[in-house]
Amino acid sequence: MTRPSSSRVRAFGDELLAVHDDLRNRLRALRSAPSRGHGLREHCAAFCRALTTHHTSEDASAFPLLAAAAPELRPVLAKLAEDHVLVASLLTQVEELVAALPPEPSDVELTRFAQSIDGIAAIMESHFTFEERRIRDALDRLDPGAHTGEELFGITPAR
Repeated sequence: MTRPSSSRVRAFGDELLAVHDDLRNRLRALRSAPSRGHGLREHCAAFCRALTTHHTSEDASAFPLLAAAAPELRPVLAKLAEDHVLVASLLTQVEELVAALPPEPSDVELTRFAQSIDGIAAIMESHFTFEERRIRDALDRLDPGAHTGEELFGITPAR
């Protein structure tokens, strides 16, 4: 894998924002997914997979690097990792809810799904905003030649 040069286009803080914006866009797409049939399941699976990949990569790569480079952030990183566990649990519940939907879901079933997605959206936005505010500067101080945004954040946002 080719490592970025020190003259890369984006700093890691900007890369984090781009990943979060991409996930926000995926969530909007899920919210507007077809309410009947396969489209909803596919959109849900794609969103859940992307968010899980992002959080798993942060836990495995970005957070340990930040903890070593900026030990004062360890309590913040621990809180963010706790949030990841909560979000993972909510994603599992949503995936189970979607899997149980019949081919022609009732309005009540679709409302329950929409409420679950709204709950995830609220938590996700709070989490992303807190994360962006608290770790962005420290991310920008990481060595740009040692890692890629995808290694740290799990996904490459659509540009």
